[in-house]
Amino acid sequence: MLAAQPTISLNNGVELPALGFGVFQTPPDVTQAAVEEALRVGYAMIDTAASYLNEPEVGAAIAASGVPRSELFVQTKLWVSDYGYEAALHAFDVSARKLGVDYLDLYLLHQPLPQDFDATVAAYRALERLLSEGRVRAIGISNFSRAHLETFLPRVTIVPAVNQVEVHPYYNQPALREAHARLGITTQAWSPLGGIYVYRPAEGDEPKSALADPVVTGIAERYGKTAAQTLLRWHIDSGRSAIPKSVRPERISENLDVFDFALTADEIAAIDALDTGVRGGPNQDAVDFRTLGRAIPE
Repeated sequence: MLAAQPTISLNNGVELPALGFGVFQTPPDVTQAAVEEALRVGYAMIDTAASYLNEPEVGAAIAASGVPRSELFVQTKLWVSDYGYEAALHAFDVSARKLGVDYLDLYLLHQPLPQDFDATVAAYRALERLLSEGRVRAIGISNFSRAHLETFLPRVTIVPAVNQVEVHPYYNQPALREAHARLGITTQAWSPLGGIYVYRPAEGDEPKSALADPVVTGIAERYGKTAAQTLLRWHIDSGRSAIPKSVRPERISENLDVFDFALTADEIAAIDALDTGVRGGPNQDAVDFRTLGRAIPE
């Protein structure tokens, strides 16, 4: 039985679970077990990507879980090596086959590609076709900045339902989130606990963990919750979707146990105030993702 969870209404009426289970950097040989455990304890949404190279294992976990497909929200992402109209349509078929599904609940462009924005737009137009054909229920983007949106939106027909971006206490992107709210785009947070600051610290800096921040731990103590649970509640109470990840059963379960409390407006503001304005992930305008050599196998 899946846990009762809040959802977010996307701009086309589809209901997105507020909390999902992510598998970024989860090795294929442990992905199936992790996703099976997530589904067993009640996660309703699974987030993966073609470039994570673990879609087949996610699909195997879904098949083994026994959870009806209609009760799951499955989302994946199109990698830049398959940008372009026909290439994107083919890549969707490959991902759907690997996942063992005949439709996706949400399909995202994984990155903007400023070095070839025509291909980025063409790929999204393929997603628009998939949506019109009922092969996906919602479409969106990932890692797009406000500047990317300003260039992108005039060239497409359908406003993305979601932009999945880096959001955590130390980089919470208020200006981008305000733009999302104005445009009707849901913000979905990757690295929602700030792990990007730990496993990819800035050169010369000591790792900085939001889970150890006194503001966060102080709020957690008031509710008898962990710092991770407190931050996930911060996302939910701020109207965002969040996709934490773990391969440890106790953490997988812990991250889902966030629906029996809520933060006050002052507590949300206190965590918001931790923002440094410094990203942990790559700058999409400074990296040409075509050069990463991440071809997606058939």
